[in-house]
This record gives sequence, C-alpha cells and structure tokens, in this order.
Amino acid sequence: MRHSGGVNQQEWDELRAAAVEVMARAYAPYSRYAVGAAARVDDGRTVVGCNVENAAYGVVLCAECGVVSQLYATGGGRLTHFVCVNGAGEIIMPCGRCRQLLFEHGGRDLLVWTVSGVKPMSEVLPDAFGPDDLNDLATREGTP
Repeated sequence: MRHSGGVNQQEWDELRAAAVEVMARAYAPYSRYAVGAAARVDDGRTVVGCNVENAAYGVVLCAECGVVSQLYATGGGRLTHFVCVNGAGEIIMPCGRCRQLLFEHGGRDLLVWTVSGVKPMSEVLPDAFGPDDLNDLATREGTP
C-alpha cells in the first residue's frame, strides 16, 4: 500500500476491522447496503460510523457522517486516516458528498484507503473547495 503516512499495515488492518465491526450495526432496511467507516484522529483516537437509512430516502445518514459526528462528540480534532467498507467488508469509495465531508475534517493530507490503494485526500478530491476558500474570499472583500 503506498502513502501509508506513518501507519503500518497492521494499523490499517485494525482500522478496517473497526469499520467492519461497526458496519454490522448499520441500519439499512431499504437498500440492504450496510456501510461501516473508521478513521484515526490526530490524537490517536479511532472514530467509527455506520449508515442509518430512513423511509424518506433523502435523509439517510452515511457512515462518514457518523465518523464526523463521533469525532466531535469525543473531543474534536482532525482526521488523519480513513477507511470505508461495504457489507462484505470490502473497501469502498466514499461518495462525492462524503468526500467533501471528509475533506472538511481531515484536509488535503487525510489518507484514505481507496479501492486502488491509500491516497491523500488531495488525490481523492482534487481541487477541493473548503474553509480556506471562504477565508480567502472574506479577506479579499475586507470582511473580518
């Protein structure tokens, strides 16, 4: 796996195991597509999330939403490493919306175990829009 970012294969496997474990608790009665996600935080914590569906399909909570919610519920910080799995425990890619969510809370250097190996978020979501873009605009407009 390339771009391991100081995390060895055993640590990546432990992160994947955490994603598989939480995936078993997903609530997916409509799609039957369970998803689990796990991430390492810059202070060494592991945070997890699973998808939670709703009869009103548009208000589904993705597993990545659960990861970010647990990140803040347990003290905040920045995501440094991330993995997402399906019901078979296979590595899957976060959707575009969730890539944006991960970028917001991990930045360009967040390492993501993708279907084609570990990649920094700058490759998973190139030229991403984020908080810096809002700050740059406010600065140019003279807004405090």
